[in-house]
Amino acid sequence: MDPDAVAKAFVEHYYSTFDANRAGLVSLYQEGSMLTFEGQKIMGSQNIVAKLTGLPFQQCQHHITTVDCQPSGPAGGMLVFVSGNLQLAGEQHALKFSQMFHLMPTPQGSFYVLNDIFRLNYA
Repeated sequence: MDPDAVAKAFVEHYYSTFDANRAGLVSLYQEGSMLTFEGQKIMGSQNIVAKLTGLPFQQCQHHITTVDCQPSGPAGGMLVFVSGNLQLAGEQHALKFSQMFHLMPTPQGSFYVLNDIFRLNYA
């Protein structure tokens, strides 16, 4: 398993799903998963997706600038750190963001998001 290739594939899948159908992200989280979104902690896959689908915009497009990853612990987890720009429909200027994912392997050979931290970066 090449961690960089896994991170790249995960990031492409996550943000293309977010931009097209946020509700489709539910399968990437589990009940023990936690999202910290701009300081607000949300636990569990259903609550996380409810937060993401309830954001005050319908359409957006993520443009990824960097993806960094590291292996994490003996269980085969991975840390993935993403930075980029978020373009909201109807807005002239993109928002800069950073997001960190802690991915854990599943028995089926894929990964789920155990921890997810999102922040907008204000200049």
